[in-house]
Amino acid sequence: MSLSALYPRVVEEGLVRALEHSPAVLLHGPRQCGKTTLARVVGEPRGYRYLTFDDDRLRRAAAEDTVGFTESLPERVILDEAQRVPGLFGALRREIDRSRTAGRFLLTGSPRSLRVPRPEDSLAGRLRVARLHPLSRAEIERSTPGFLDALFADGFPPFEDRSRLGPRLADLVTAGGYPTANHLPSGSVRRDWYADTAETVLSRAIRDLARPAALEALPNLLTEAAARTAQLTNISALATRFSVSRQTIEAYTQLLERMFLVERLPPWSSNRLARLVKTPKLHMGDTGLAAALLGVEAPDLLRERTLLGALTETFVYQELRRQASGSPAPTRFFHCRDRDGVETDLLVVRGRRVAGIEVKAGATIHSSDLRGLKQLRRALGDDFVRGVLLYDGERALPFGDRLSAVPLTALWRTPAEADTPAVTPNPEQPLAEPGPSGEQNRLMALAGGNYRVSVRETNAESPATQDIERTTE
Repeated sequence: MSLSALYPRVVEEGLVRALEHSPAVLLHGPRQCGKTTLARVVGEPRGYRYLTFDDDRLRRAAAEDTVGFTESLPERVILDEAQRVPGLFGALRREIDRSRTAGRFLLTGSPRSLRVPRPEDSLAGRLRVARLHPLSRAEIERSTPGFLDALFADGFPPFEDRSRLGPRLADLVTAGGYPTANHLPSGSVRRDWYADTAETVLSRAIRDLARPAALEALPNLLTEAAARTAQLTNISALATRFSVSRQTIEAYTQLLERMFLVERLPPWSSNRLARLVKTPKLHMGDTGLAAALLGVEAPDLLRERTLLGALTETFVYQELRRQASGSPAPTRFFHCRDRDGVETDLLVVRGRRVAGIEVKAGATIHSSDLRGLKQLRRALGDDFVRGVLLYDGERALPFGDRLSAVPLTALWRTPAEADTPAVTPNPEQPLAEPGPSGEQNRLMALAGGNYRVSVRETNAESPATQDIERTTE
């Protein structure tokens, strides 16, 4: 692939900064996510020599004499798949202590098992770690990601006109973010690539663990995780399903996390909200992989709306995780659910400031969809920055103080990159026919199109609470 065809990566700037200040930098992430490509794009123009431990002869030479190997390395070097020589990290530590030069070693790695020591432990104080995810949608479309900054700044312009994703949402979910998969045709070719990649990663992990019992259980657990994505993690239920101990399922789940195949989204805790559930949510590391494991393609998801909703929630979470990896602002993610079932799919936290995100795969908005966001707003007061309901609609609509519904495409497109320009309200445009309140009429008139509005509640806290359902395309 030519350099002009490469995707821009949001972590590149941070990776360059880390090389300017740290003697060793580890770029890690799942296999096939683009680590080698990014390392070479960053390193080779700066004089780095590229070596890969996928080369059997080089790996054997390094394993037999790690001290001699590291002493013979050039001044700047890329060591690809560094975790394949576990004893390497101690030798690198000695070499760094001998000559602490910034940017000496650029390592890439895909941690493969619980038995491999973490390089950040062996190189404490000498190593910076940069996480590379599969591609975000913003990177695929080569757009400037601005959603997180808008979330914590001025919000989203109302009545912004965009095209709905419609059936294309299922296409994006099943495509996922792995670079190779996005160059393959949809259908069985792409699905087989994801399945083969998962099998390769898992077979290496099982070999490292030397536990034959995992040969069947681990792939089945990964498929089960795909079916349960965006749900609360229930280790006990999984242990019962697979007829193994809870400790075994926990160990296998940790291994899948080490492979970057699944993630557990921690629950948010606060003394300002009572009776919060303390169970993490399980998310697949990539929705394309999840769809392939479940054997579903885009047309299937259009018929299975519940599964599409769960995968869309994971898609949004992973998109924001990937965008946040390139932001200088430390960003943490949680979910929030109380024992009455009131929940917010995703909490984004920067310092003391909290934003809430609810995700819908459909185009219809109901006031009940904002229930969790309103609860957060009441509890957090000024620390609550904004609540956003992401939906497959065309326009950003305000729903009272610091609450709005925003199209899913706003995740990766700025207003200037939208398919059509933002609507400029016309003060002389006639309002809709009498019926709903003046504020609701104003919303419909400015947004355009035909909408059905039903009032569910009107109070001082939320003076413009309504359901807006588009009745025509």
